[in-house]
Amino acid sequence: MNENLFGGLYKLLAKNQLKELKDELSDMAYPDIADFIMDLDDDKLAVKIFRILSKDISADVFAYLEPDRQSVIVQSITDSEIGRLMDDLFLDDAVDFLEEVPANIVRRVLANTDKETRDLINRFLKYPENSAGSVMTIEMVELHDRLTVAEAIKSIRRTGVDKETIYTCYVIDDKRHLVGTLPLRRLLLNEEDTRITDIMTDDEQLVFVKTMDDQEEVAALAKKYDLLSVPVVDTEDRLVGIITIDDIVDIIEEEATEDFEKMASLLPSEDGYLKTSVFSHAKNRIGWLLILLITSTFTGQIIEGFEMQLATIAGLTACIPMLMGTGGNSGNQASTLIIRGLALGEIKMKDFFKVLWKELRVSLIVGVILGIANYLRMLGVRLLTGDNVTDSVILVVSLSVVAVVIVSKTIGCTLPILAKALKLDPALMAGPVITTLVDAISLLVYFGFANLLISM
Repeated sequence: MNENLFGGLYKLLAKNQLKELKDELSDMAYPDIADFIMDLDDDKLAVKIFRILSKDISADVFAYLEPDRQSVIVQSITDSEIGRLMDDLFLDDAVDFLEEVPANIVRRVLANTDKETRDLINRFLKYPENSAGSVMTIEMVELHDRLTVAEAIKSIRRTGVDKETIYTCYVIDDKRHLVGTLPLRRLLLNEEDTRITDIMTDDEQLVFVKTMDDQEEVAALAKKYDLLSVPVVDTEDRLVGIITIDDIVDIIEEEATEDFEKMASLLPSEDGYLKTSVFSHAKNRIGWLLILLITSTFTGQIIEGFEMQLATIAGLTACIPMLMGTGGNSGNQASTLIIRGLALGEIKMKDFFKVLWKELRVSLIVGVILGIANYLRMLGVRLLTGDNVTDSVILVVSLSVVAVVIVSKTIGCTLPILAKALKLDPALMAGPVITTLVDAISLLVYFGFANLLISM
């Protein structure tokens, strides 16, 4: 795709036809221009291309660049260019950039930023990472509650050019308390002399977050109420900013990635796969692998404790991998669904017994079907190969399959909810964690049936 999109641009660049290249870039979408700059292998060339961009689009393109390329550009341009860039950037984009770059770059950028913007940036940087305050912007449309429709529209025309979004207006009182929201569409469709307090969404229906709320709550509210932006208030309910849809999408992607990494027993990484060093990859993986390696000792001890039965009874040993795999897969199926349900708000703590009862019924149906299938499978293998596996062993393995599926799915649905109750991330209770625990329990169930039935 890049080759088709950027082929003509590369030809102009190779011929050093910078004026024609600038004209071509000015007709492209900002994300595509950023992709072109990111696609360049030469940092100096990337800076050269960024510098030929029109002043009215350079800041918008800069916001779409990756932090490493942003750093290169800022290190290469002059102090006056940095000042103009920071003036043109929306505040949330400037904060996002400064959160990702080294301290020396932050110092240089702030040194070339006007005092008002610098104070705002420093205030934003003090908010905890992943809080609503850290991702909000202050470039929103504020309307005083005493305005009429005509006055409100006049205010938007005067100030709207500097706002990140004008689709939703936020109504405040004399003390900046958020008292209502007003969609632009509703504002335009009402009579000019109508007071905006008569047509706004009143305070009983307001949806907002606090500055210290977790960003995941922002994404959940935006999804639930189909919002293009979410207002942010301080502890006294004064409007301090909004979180726009582009940042909400980034939050959803970031939180989903973090959950996937935790479900695979990885420490979350802030950078992409290719940008993360080999050492960092190893560090992110080794912790849980060591824990799982040590806990697997219990599995080995269980097998060692039943060495005599395994050595004397044909067929028992061969079925261990199948049982452990079935148990691990069953547990992972249940845990994945529950973790996802918790993340989306579909499952609450109060639903614990509903979930447990449902999974018990599901596991019974699945377990019985798998048990019967295994019974027929082992009979067929014995008939075709002439194995000396006894009917007792086939019965033990088949009953174990049923029991292991029930136990595994019960564990898989229970642990994520318990983790949530303990204020832990439910995603931790997935994948390798479930598998390691279920392996040990599967063996205990298996050898329990063997002792009970084969010795009879």
